[in-house]
Amino acid sequence: MSKTTTLVIGGCKSGKSRYALNLANNISANRKIFVATSVPTDSEMEERVLAHKKEREESFLTIEEPVLLPEIIEEYSNKADVILIDCLTLWISNLLYKDYTKKEILEYIQKLVNSVKKTECPIILVSNEVGTGIVPENKLARVFRDIAGIANQEIAKAVKNVVWTVAGISVNIKE
Repeated sequence: MSKTTTLVIGGCKSGKSRYALNLANNISANRKIFVATSVPTDSEMEERVLAHKKEREESFLTIEEPVLLPEIIEEYSNKADVILIDCLTLWISNLLYKDYTKKEILEYIQKLVNSVKKTECPIILVSNEVGTGIVPENKLARVFRDIAGIANQEIAKAVKNVVWTVAGISVNIKE
């Protein structure tokens, strides 16, 4: 099996998660892993998580992990046929929430990049494009935007394919 790595990137509600899920489902795989980085903090977010769970086939093993993405890849890539991680921007938000410094997060992004490069199975990563909007008015939002942009750039360099989604349309920007 090819260990194709793919970043699916786009804005909110652009269709990126649906595209990534379809991509994972099109891989002939018995051992599919979905890594969810979301930590629901209110009833609306809990409803979103339930809706996403219903979209996935029962053949996916779901691992809810808000922080330890490199470790999950290292532990499961030799046991899985495909790993789908949704999403990197929530992961970064979780790291900031847990008071990781910018320096620590950038180091952790490099650890993620290294685990993606060494993976033994296909990996699909989903991330939000956060750099096309206005400059945020507060420091934390600007730090988040900057780190997310760096993470997206580093992952895009490390993977074989990058797909951009907008208005439900997927465009290959790196093959």
